[in-house]
Amino acid sequence: MEEQDFGMSLPLSQDSFIELWQTVAAPPIATLSSLPSCNESPDSWKTGEHMEMLLINDQVLADGFDENLFELPPEAPVKDFVTLPSSTVPVTTDYPGEYGFQLRFQKSGTAKSVTSTYSELLNKLYCQLAKTSPVEVLVSKEPPAGAVLRATAVYKKSEHVAEVVRRCPHHQNEDVAEQRSHLIRMEGSQRAQYYEDPHTKRHSVTVPYEPPQLGSEITTILLSFMCNSSCMGGMNRRPILTILTLETPEGLVFGRRCFEVRVCACPGRDRKTEEGNSTKTQDDKGNKKRKSAPPPDSTSARKLKTASSTEDEDKDVFVLQVRGRKRYEMLKKINDGLELLDKDSKTRTKVCVKQEVPPPSSGKRLMQQGERSDSD
Repeated sequence: MEEQDFGMSLPLSQDSFIELWQTVAAPPIATLSSLPSCNESPDSWKTGEHMEMLLINDQVLADGFDENLFELPPEAPVKDFVTLPSSTVPVTTDYPGEYGFQLRFQKSGTAKSVTSTYSELLNKLYCQLAKTSPVEVLVSKEPPAGAVLRATAVYKKSEHVAEVVRRCPHHQNEDVAEQRSHLIRMEGSQRAQYYEDPHTKRHSVTVPYEPPQLGSEITTILLSFMCNSSCMGGMNRRPILTILTLETPEGLVFGRRCFEVRVCACPGRDRKTEEGNSTKTQDDKGNKKRKSAPPPDSTSARKLKTASSTEDEDKDVFVLQVRGRKRYEMLKKINDGLELLDKDSKTRTKVCVKQEVPPPSSGKRLMQQGERSDSD
């Protein structure tokens, strides 16, 4: 098939599209108006009639190629998700807020087989590595739609609070998850999101707040701690606190609760040991306070104590319960002997008082029995 000659020859070189556009000789629109349409007869077209269906006119072709013709319109700038700035030192005080935000833990006891247990005395959760710990969330009224629960781990002591709580390098290398550096994970929810604050670099995890199911007043979340408290390069035996907050997606806090966490191999044993040590420490402090207080009977009070008061104490009678006849007979003999001693001591004191004679006046000597006076 022979190629049709349009009265032009295209250059074979790789020219730009602008130069190619300028070489195109477009026929005037007036000539296009005289051509009949495929579906209409030639008589239906009339010269001078406005053809609004044509999009290209002579003026557009005469102005030349517009470089901005094929450019896409500028995209609207994407607004970043606005979040409230987080504080450098997180607040660790409880704040129930207007929604009465509270936490509750299941009672597991101190058996060696438990994987997690909570101490109300110490406000401390003991759990094993990578084992789920149920935490029950209670509110007094329904929070706004879109509320989330956020869990953040911080160090308890003031000298470590500025550091970020991370997993140890050993456990990080063994994990293949994207959030392998996060200590806290929320299990059982596909909508859990893990964050790293751009300013403080602290890690946190959030899940949407779900209202309690029918017939229940609590919402349960499952926390997992992915590193032991004794891991070198991680917590390294430094105590940590877990901050659980109820807040909006933008970071506006509705309520806050804090509790201490210890990740160990035997939670029941460690809880029992630490509770015993805490009770013993409190008893020791109480004893020290009693010792530091002045005794009720001071030296001056003892001096003012008269003999009549001691005699009144000696007259008190006490009842002693003794088990067995032999012990009773033996203690009765001891008591009888003591009574006889008391009677003898009283008689001796009376005799001594009778034998006492007032001392002689000055210049005279008392004559002893058997002596003779100088006059004899």
